[in-house]
Amino acid sequence: MKRPSWDEYFMKITRLVSERSTCLRRKVGAIIVKNKRIISTGYNGAPKGLAHCLEIGCMRDRMEVPSGQRHELCRGVHAEQNAIIQAAVSGASMEGGTIYCTDSPCSTCAKMIINAGIVRLVLGARYPDQLGEDLIREAGLETVYLIEEEVKGE
Repeated sequence: MKRPSWDEYFMKITRLVSERSTCLRRKVGAIIVKNKRIISTGYNGAPKGLAHCLEIGCMRDRMEVPSGQRHELCRGVHAEQNAIIQAAVSGASMEGGTIYCTDSPCSTCAKMIINAGIVRLVLGARYPDQLGEDLIREAGLETVYLIEEEVKGE
């Protein structure tokens, strides 16, 4: 049995975190790691105390909004946003850290990741937001893609 690399290990945890998602369209998980320690986790879902899409349905589906567009037309908070918020609430610095996410970030999440001081992304899939990818590249953040099949094959 092969021992998983650190990236494989943390990506498996990220996929488990995504199972808590309450989004009807895409289950996304994110964790922020610093010095090989998890400092926060996040998954996509409605803000604290509000009804989840699992309970009331998806407004984006009702409005026929395509994936990767009009992010403001969603009651959910993205997994990356929730992970950053949870780190901030607990007072944990993300400076120099790595974010693991099941999908690449949208442009809003990319801007938050950059400003949080995160320097490395490990991603499980591509999300259709070219601006998000462009911002990450322009900021010089290291990006690694760990496709699910590669991780499963252990």
